[in-house]
Amino acid sequence: MMLHSAAAQLVTLAAEGEEHGGNHESLSPYLTGGGAFVILLLLLWVTTRFNRDR
Repeated sequence: MMLHSAAAQLVTLAAEGEEHGGNHESLSPYLTGGGAFVILLLLLWVTTRFNRDR
């Protein structure tokens, strides 16, 4: 029974979060995605520099 009440509390908490849209106003999706893209390109470049056994 304890699992059922915990699940009900989590559903209530998730439903309250939908009212606000879920996104923070200061976070730009383009800036976040662009930053992640740049970091992944940097990791790819570092990986290819250290992989000299081709």
